[in-house]
Amino acid sequence: MPSHPLRVAVVCSSNQNRSMEAHNILSKRGFDVRSFGTGSHVKLPGPAPDKPNVYDFKTTYVQMYNDLVRKDKELYTQNGILHMLDRNKRIKSKPERFQSCKDKFDLVITCEERVYDQVLEDLNSREQETLQPVHVINVDIQDNHEEATLGAFLICELCQCIQHTDDMENEIDELLQEFEEKSNRPFLHTVCFY
Repeated sequence: MPSHPLRVAVVCSSNQNRSMEAHNILSKRGFDVRSFGTGSHVKLPGPAPDKPNVYDFKTTYVQMYNDLVRKDKELYTQNGILHMLDRNKRIKSKPERFQSCKDKFDLVITCEERVYDQVLEDLNSREQETLQPVHVINVDIQDNHEEATLGAFLICELCQCIQHTDDMENEIDELLQEFEEKSNRPFLHTVCFY
């Protein structure tokens, strides 16, 4: 078993729904967790599929919340976006980009394959200094509230199992295979080094 709590990063595209739901649940279970997005901007659904609300990563969750209340409180209450932003602002002040963070993690969990590729690209472009391994795992989670909740519990269960392994390096592949069969979802896994 690791001598310290696992340092976990959960990453989706905009650091809004999937990564924040997992961040919320993991932090309640005592994990050392942070969440991130990999996109160039933060995107939230708008009045039409081709009219998203786009924000800079420097925009706080409170500012996004207030902006959407001003634009159409009823619409954004009905589709759950205001509720989601309300949860987010209780966890941290604003979304963060993975590519801007230089902290080290034991485990980086992504919520879709495109984000997994972006995380790997970023980690592999960094200069290796300590050769500390970081396991990057992708769990495909649809970007809606219900799937984000189910996905967060799956991520939490996975992290708990990894936390309790005697030898993470040698047991993780077998563990991921068990999770694939149990959840009926494919998992991607790569080891990178800091």
